[in-house]
This record gives sequence, C-alpha cells and structure tokens, in this order.
Amino acid sequence: MAKTKYCSFCNNEITIDNLGIEGLNACICFDCLELYHKLVELQASETKKQVYQLDVKNITPKTIFLELEKEVIGQQEAKKILSVALYLHYLRITNSSLHLEKSNILMIGPTGTGKTHLAKTMAKILKVPIAICDATVYTQAGYVGEDVENILLRLIQNAEYDIEQAEKGIVFIDEFDKLARKSENPSITRDVSGEGVQNALLKIIEGNVISVPPQGGRKHPYQECLQIDTTNILFICAGAFEGLEEQTKYSVGFQSSKINDHINYLEKIKKYGIIPELLGRLPIIAKLNELTLEDLKLILTKPSNAIIKQYQNIFKTCNVELSFLDNALDEIATRAIKEKTGARSLKKIVEEMMLDTLFELPISDGTKTIEITNNQIIKRKEKVMNA
Repeated sequence: MAKTKYCSFCNNEITIDNLGIEGLNACICFDCLELYHKLVELQASETKKQVYQLDVKNITPKTIFLELEKEVIGQQEAKKILSVALYLHYLRITNSSLHLEKSNILMIGPTGTGKTHLAKTMAKILKVPIAICDATVYTQAGYVGEDVENILLRLIQNAEYDIEQAEKGIVFIDEFDKLARKSENPSITRDVSGEGVQNALLKIIEGNVISVPPQGGRKHPYQECLQIDTTNILFICAGAFEGLEEQTKYSVGFQSSKINDHINYLEKIKKYGIIPELLGRLPIIAKLNELTLEDLKLILTKPSNAIIKQYQNIFKTCNVELSFLDNALDEIATRAIKEKTGARSLKKIVEEMMLDTLFELPISDGTKTIEITNNQIIKRKEKVMNA
C-alpha cells in the first residue's frame, strides 16, 4: 500500500485532485504552488512600478537645472529653458487639476553639443521612461521603413509594458531636421520619408489615444493593439538644422528679447521644411551652441561618467594611478574641435591615444603612476598617420 503524502507547507494530503511535486525531503501541493506563483507575480509587478516612480521631493526649475549642471557641460540658456519645460511636464503628470497644456520641445544645435544627453538626463531626473528614436528610419504608413507608431512601441517596451508609466514618459526624436520636406512649396508627389512622417507625427504629438501594434504593424497585421494616451507624453525633437543660423541670428526661448525676432525665427524653420502644423506643437525652442575648448576639457573630466574618470578607474583595477596634464587635455579638445563633431569625437581620440598604454596592462614592472602629456598624444597621432 502506497504511503500517504502530505504537503510540507499546508499539511494537506496529496491526492488525485491536488497533485504535488516531491523533492528529496519535502512535497508541495498544487494549491500552494498556485498561491506562491501569484505572490511572485504580485511582487514582480510592484517592483516594476517602482522602477519609474517619480521623485516628488524638491522638484523645482532650479533643482532640475542643478542636476543638469552635474551631467551636461555648457549650454546654460538651453538648460534653463529645459528646466522650466521639464518642471511644467512634472506638474502636468502629477496634478491634473491644473489643466496645463502640453509644451513639447524643439532642440536646435550642431552635432555633438549634448542634445541626446540632455534628454537622457531629464528622464533620469524625473525617473520616467524614455524612448530615443532616429527620425530617418520612419516613413509614412504603407511604405518601406518603420511606422511612426513604433516610436510609442519603443517607449512602452522601455517602460516594461507598463502603459500607465509610459504615458508619463519622454520621447526623444533625433535627426528631426531630416524630416524637412524637399521643397518649400507642398509637392504633388508624396514625400513619404519627410512631410509624410511629419503629418503622421501630428496626431501622436498633439495628444490622442493611439493604437500601437506590440509586434510591429506589418509582419503581424492581425495582432491585438495596445492603447496609449499621448496627452502627457513629453516629445523632444532635435536636429542640427544646418545653415539655419547663417540666415538668422535671433534669440529664442522663454526669454526671447523681441516677439518679432521669435516669429522671424519660426518662419526660417518653416522655410527649412518643417510644416506649420507640426511646428505649432513644438512651442518651446532651445538653441544649443558649439562647444568651446574649455567646455570640451570639462566634458573630459567633470561629469560623473567623464571619459578620463572611466580610464582612471580601469587603471585603478591594476593599482596604477593615471593622470592627464592640462596640456594633454588641451590637445584632445583642440583635435575634437578640428574634427567638428563636438563631444562625440572625444572618446574616439582618447581611445586612440591610450591604445599602447592599455595594451601593456596589467603593468608588471612595478609602475604605480602614469602621466599623460600632449607629447604622447602627438607621437601617437603621428604613429597612426604613418602606419
């Protein structure tokens, strides 16, 4: 006769109606398994909600500005404009009784001036999900390329499919100027990757309930769509808009010196190829300037994830102290300015010049300190050019 078995947790008998799993010295019935499964799911759900939980302590434009100061070098006026815009976004998603209109942002500045980094830092400050998208991959619905709705799908994915959190998030659309229509006058033919995408963005940016296919719309046309309300999603569009500054020197933003100057600047953007309907939904314009030599030197050393700090931490693991003389930083920054890609080129330059030194790690001759000078950088550059 088979021995009667009991659940080690609830002490109920293991029967044909309540089968269990037996280990070496214990059993668990299916009723307990189901209960613990629900508890694990509940705990996972609560953990997910805490990932993007707003920090409601001391959120003011000035505190936001100070946080941006820690991570982003230069661009003082742009950071002030963005601090106020982010504060209004915070008020909108935390206090619906204020009935604040959404103020999306257009960032204009050369490549490598910190547009993407600013957006990432803003999302980090409010602890909300962010989706970073490249506008050049999108086309009007029905054509080769990604549908515009996939922008929202990426935000939902980054929010771990928590729609409620995604509806408070930030969408950053880079290379926005590449969506400019091909001519100033509307064309008879379809501009499916320029003006077509701009028109598709209209309904998303202004605030509507959008149906988003969770697996993409083309390969799985019969899937059940996710519904997301974009009313409280902050959209930040960014682009270099090359040649725009040569046409105008007007200041823009919350503190534009003259209303006429601001209007004229908007007209220049329209002529660049951004349709008026979409530009009207991007009321805040933040202009970023070229980074100076001093800005680039600070980017190398000041932020928490500065490139120089990263390399110093690498050498610390080998008990070696790494330092850079000021003339070395000057040389790196000067080369970055010549390459005309802003802060983007700093990492490439440092990696190139540190190659030989990194190759010798770990150092076995007892060296405890390494000092990088401008002469070492120049010699490494000559070696690469002559290779």
